[in-house]
Amino acid sequence: MNEQEIQQLRAEVAQITWYHTFDLGHGVVTPGMDNSPKKLSRLRFPDSFAGKTVLDVGASQGFFSFEAEKRGAQRVLATDSFHWLQKTHITKAGFDLAKKVYQSKVEEKLIDVLELSPAAVGTFDVVLFLGVLYHMKHPLLALEKAASVTKDMMILETVVDMLGCRRPAMAYYAGTELSADPTNWCGPNPAAVAAMLRTVGFKRIEVVAGIRPWWFRAARAFYYWKTRGVQMIPLVRTDRIVIHAWK
Repeated sequence: MNEQEIQQLRAEVAQITWYHTFDLGHGVVTPGMDNSPKKLSRLRFPDSFAGKTVLDVGASQGFFSFEAEKRGAQRVLATDSFHWLQKTHITKAGFDLAKKVYQSKVEEKLIDVLELSPAAVGTFDVVLFLGVLYHMKHPLLALEKAASVTKDMMILETVVDMLGCRRPAMAYYAGTELSADPTNWCGPNPAAVAAMLRTVGFKRIEVVAGIRPWWFRAARAFYYWKTRGVQMIPLVRTDRIVIHAWK
């Protein structure tokens, strides 16, 4: 890529609102709101997907789709509807630009989570269900749909709430209670997430990144209050967990 092409790339990046952080090479890094590369270790993202087929549900700008491809996946399908239908300021433009720069073969399909089925998309060795569950009005149904296209393993990351309750329980967000975001609908506790996964057919469940200490959550809440003006209390009482589940 020559200097003129690099400058053109920088100009294209500047026209897009970025959620995912991509290193596009030649010193060009997208200013993502999410530190996507840092998440890989917490997700316990497999070092290799060699020979595997991977479905990324709610792929948004596709960081994890492209990462699975880089790690040797035989086939990757990225699906989304919410962002790709331009219902937020995060659009498909970031996915399209990253795919072009990476010269990626990641496939793409515009489809809602609740429309997933073997007939609609096929089945996959690994399904990524990252940052999706708590955006679902019907979380158990959404998990059931995702499970129906999972052959072996699901990697799930989600917000959790009701942390003091040992029984399966779930908070319902009727408005903008969590992070001033009306698309956040539910906060299951870890026991509820595990129970739902078992309900939809997963037999082995491992929490690979669990609830962090209260002081971590308080510090995080203070940061988001200062930088984004969101309420602190809902963030202190919630966290995010990562689960690997197998059929």
